[in-house]
Amino acid sequence: PRPGARPPRAGKMAAAGRAWRAAALLPPWRLRAPRRAYGAAAGGGGGGGGGRLLLGAAFALGGGAGLYLAARHRLREHSAAELPAGSLQLTLYQYKTCPFCSKVRAFLDYHGLPYEIVEVNPIMRKEIKFSSYRKVPILLANAGSPLQLNDSSVIISAIKTYLISKRNSLEEIVSFYPPMKTVTEQGKEVFEYGNKYWLMLDEKETKRVYPVKEVRVEEMKWRKWADDWLVHLISPNVYRTPREALASFDYIVREGKFGTVEGFFAKYMGAVAMFFISKRLKKRHHLQDNVREDLYEAVNEWVKAVGKHRLFMGGNQPNLADLAVYGVLRVMEGLEAFDDMMVHTKIQPWYQRMEEVIRKAEV
Repeated sequence: PRPGARPPRAGKMAAAGRAWRAAALLPPWRLRAPRRAYGAAAGGGGGGGGGRLLLGAAFALGGGAGLYLAARHRLREHSAAELPAGSLQLTLYQYKTCPFCSKVRAFLDYHGLPYEIVEVNPIMRKEIKFSSYRKVPILLANAGSPLQLNDSSVIISAIKTYLISKRNSLEEIVSFYPPMKTVTEQGKEVFEYGNKYWLMLDEKETKRVYPVKEVRVEEMKWRKWADDWLVHLISPNVYRTPREALASFDYIVREGKFGTVEGFFAKYMGAVAMFFISKRLKKRHHLQDNVREDLYEAVNEWVKAVGKHRLFMGGNQPNLADLAVYGVLRVMEGLEAFDDMMVHTKIQPWYQRMEEVIRKAEV
C-alpha cells in the first residue's frame, strides 16, 4: 500500500495496554526501564453502571467510545521549558491512550512547550462539556485571548505556524483552518478541516523552513499518511487474538482503579467485544488476514521514505511527519504488537532516535 490510496479516516483510534513482560523475556531494546503501555479510545457515551462501562470498552479503538478509565487526577502540569513572557498558555484535553492525542503531546514536548493536561473520561466526557466538538484532542490556547483548537493536525499546524510567524495572531492563524461538514460512507455527519497539513507562512518564512519545495510536499504527504492509514493499523493489531485482547484489558483494569464488578466486565467482556470489533475493522480497512503484515509493510515503507542518509525525515532533526508517526506508534509500547514490530521491521534505530531527541527536549 502507498500513501494517497487509503480508505477515508474512520475516527480516532487508540491502543490498549497489557501487562509488562518479565525482564528476562524482554528483547534488548526493552531492557531499559519500561514505559507505560496505553489503551483507550475516542469519543462516545452509553447507558448506566456496568452497561455504560461495557459499551465504552466495546467501541474502544473502533472509532466509537472508549474504555472507562479512572481519571481522578484531572489536571497536572507538564514540565517543560518556559516560554517567553506573554506567550502561549496551553491546556490539552485528551485520552492518554489516543494516538491523535499522543501526536499532539509529541509535538508539544519536542518544541519544549509547557502545557497542562486534562484527562477526559471517555464515557461521560464531562471534562469537555463546554465544547460542541465532542472529540479529543482539544487544545485550549491563550495567547492574549482564549481560543479552542480542534483536530490533532490542525492543532499542530496552527501552533507550529504561530511559533514561526510573528505576523498574525493565533486567532487569525486558526481561521485559516475552517471546519467543513462532510458525510461519511455510513451517512454520519462529521467535520473535516481544510488546509490542516499546511503551515500558513509567507514566502520568506516558507523558504526558511522549507528550502526546497519537495521537503514541504514530503512532510505533508506523510503526515496525512499517518492519519489516514497508519493509525488504523493499531486496533486490529492490538486486539488481534483473544490472548492479546485479554492481556490489554488486564493492564487497563489494574491501572484504572475499577471496582470489582466494573473491573470484571471491563477485563473479560471488553476483551471479547474488542476481539470481534477488531475483525470488523480489519474488513473495513481491507487489511490482510495476518494484520501484522500490514503493520510491518507500513512501518518499513516509512523507514524507506526516511532513507539511509537521514537521521529523520526532517534531516538532523524531526519534522512534523516524524513527530506524527512516532506519536501514533508509541501508543503500542509494552504490547506484543510493538515487540513484534521491532523484531520484524527496520524501525528500531529511527524510533530510538526519536525517543532520545524528545527526551532531551523535555529536560
